[in-house]
Amino acid sequence: MSILKVVAERLVIHPHPNADALELAEVGRLRAVVAKGAYRTGDHAVYLPEGSVLPEPLIAELGLTGRLAGPAKDRITAVRLRGELSQGIVCRPKALADLDLAEAAAAGTDFAEALGVTKWVPPIPVHLAGDMHAAEDLLPWLEVENIRRYPQLFSAGEPVVATEKIHGSACLMTLVADSGAVLASSKGFGRQRLAIREADSNLYWRAIRAYDLPRLAAAVAADLGAARVGVFGEVYGRGVQDLGYGVLASTRPGYAVFDIAADVGGEIRWLTPDEVAAYTAAYDVPAVPVLFRGPYDEAELAALAEGVETVSGTGANIREGLVVRPAAERYSPVTAGRAIGKLVSTAYLTRKGGTEYE
Repeated sequence: MSILKVVAERLVIHPHPNADALELAEVGRLRAVVAKGAYRTGDHAVYLPEGSVLPEPLIAELGLTGRLAGPAKDRITAVRLRGELSQGIVCRPKALADLDLAEAAAAGTDFAEALGVTKWVPPIPVHLAGDMHAAEDLLPWLEVENIRRYPQLFSAGEPVVATEKIHGSACLMTLVADSGAVLASSKGFGRQRLAIREADSNLYWRAIRAYDLPRLAAAVAADLGAARVGVFGEVYGRGVQDLGYGVLASTRPGYAVFDIAADVGGEIRWLTPDEVAAYTAAYDVPAVPVLFRGPYDEAELAALAEGVETVSGTGANIREGLVVRPAAERYSPVTAGRAIGKLVSTAYLTRKGGTEYE
């Protein structure tokens, strides 16, 4: 998931190849289907991104009653409309009728609260939840933005590494070096600095034990003089999400490290892709597959995000997509944080019967 922001955007309008009454409004590299003639290139409108949960009055105003996703029919997801992928909703809500949306776009004004739009939080199934406790020492995971939404995240030719995005559940493990305490959490609970008490029934704890993650974290802590080390990985398999990758999670969950962070002198240092690869190899811990290493080319990486997964070795599932990082860690002014982004495959976005647990 990404951070929810509802902002005004300058639109670029394209014809819809399969519908005379529809057009495509481009926001970043994303496109949303709109009524023909509703907007012209250069117009500004509000963009409601995927994962937005809309209040009933706004749903009714947009003429979308009963047409959105989720049990309450209030959530925006990617859909195909007359054969074209539509991601998000472009609109001019009545509540903002008196505002200059061009000025709002320039200012980056966030209208989420004013419109009553909230972020969808995936549910946490029983086998991933547990008895919670406060854990201020827990290192949380961050939100990864969609490169198609923010195409300026990377510069053409910049050295990057792209890893396969696995459809599972993010397992957060923090080792506190001085005490040896191990904290486990999910992405959602981690944001709240809540950890899950160790239990045989909990899938995260089973993965932590099965792959001896504290041993890896202890080595990072010793090498870097870190007070805390966070090992972030994806727990996957049948019984976790709809894509099983040939693994039965109830027997031994699949697991792959996708990031490592270290608290060194009170500053969080994210290890480079090469450093992560070195530690996971040295301690025999699986890591997410590296699918690309080289100069950044958006079109090439967008094409690579499609296809079938490489995790199972059989290509039994569709590929969820890619996560792209610079070869050398850096700050991004686009997101006002770490430079990291994702490219999600069209097949994944539009699959039927998919699960989206935390």
